[in-house]
Amino acid sequence: MKLTKFGHACVRLEKDGSVLVIDPGSFSGESTLDGARAVLITHEHFDHVDADRLRRAAEADPSLEIWTNESVAATLAGVPAKVQVVRDGDAFETAGFAVRTVGEWHAPNHPDMPIVRNVGFLVDEEVFYPGDALTPPGVEVPTLLVPTNAPWLKGYEVIEYLRRVRPARAFSTHDGLLNDIGLGLIDTWLGMEADKQKAEIRRLAPGESVTLP
Repeated sequence: MKLTKFGHACVRLEKDGSVLVIDPGSFSGESTLDGARAVLITHEHFDHVDADRLRRAAEADPSLEIWTNESVAATLAGVPAKVQVVRDGDAFETAGFAVRTVGEWHAPNHPDMPIVRNVGFLVDEEVFYPGDALTPPGVEVPTLLVPTNAPWLKGYEVIEYLRRVRPARAFSTHDGLLNDIGLGLIDTWLGMEADKQKAEIRRLAPGESVTLP
């Protein structure tokens, strides 16, 4: 499986000629959905879902499948794709990938803002993407996509989550709001944790790809 990091919180998975994209939001880049057969969306915030972009992709390929929670699905009424609602504990197959869902809620963001629904995705028992939450996956995770910067997140919590999950490898996501100084700090902290856990833990630059075992 090939994993490519796009801007901020979006990743693209490719296997056997099939493409699955997770959280193509407003910061992802224009080519995010090129060739995608399926899209997974964790929650409704604009940095994770762009309805206009999804509509254009579905108009170009009416067979496009979108899997998400009920809150997001309600906002995609104008997207001519097959939109499927999933909840915590569901399992399904799409575009040749086996997916299980984990989690229900976004991390608390602001005292005056309601907590929205958020569903994480475990793809092919290999890649776990929690969305905007630090949800314990409940199973061994070879590859963790770990959020590293957000209004709802502290650096302490990132490291604590990495130590709880203890993946074979972890790559940064949700880092598009940082300048070079902040990215340098993330690189340092992830590098320290990689040394401690004797694992591959690092940030991927936008457009960078890795091949998973």
